[in-house]
Amino acid sequence: MENADTIKLLQECDAGTKMGISSIDEILDKVQDEKLKKLLEESKAHHEKLEEDTSRLLSQHGAEDKEPNMMAKGMSWMKTNMKMTMDESDATVADLLTDGCDMGIKSLYRYMNQYQAADQESKGICERLIAIEERLEKDLRKYL
Repeated sequence: MENADTIKLLQECDAGTKMGISSIDEILDKVQDEKLKKLLEESKAHHEKLEEDTSRLLSQHGAEDKEPNMMAKGMSWMKTNMKMTMDESDATVADLLTDGCDMGIKSLYRYMNQYQAADQESKGICERLIAIEERLEKDLRKYL
């Protein structure tokens, strides 16, 4: 029998990577600074690679991928569009993405604590995603 905690942790990481990719895609065309655009494209590539790894592991465990929560995705879309309508600056982009990273990091730590029986490989995936989010959050500070 598969470890339920392993599958649940992987599914939450899968949803998290997809949410990160979606958030970057949603805002990328509004970025003016080329260095910021490159930073976001690199982060998106890291998220995509991790999503592939997560999806592969879920498949190996006979489990389905998980899409981000529709309510969270909808709220994110609304917040992004409202803020960007009022101020289309790179500082607004950085602010929105920093908030997203922070929410993602907190959620991932919560899932790590909740699914403690997950295997080491799955915990490693979660730690990699946390590291990607923390790095992006740190790199965005100079644009705030």
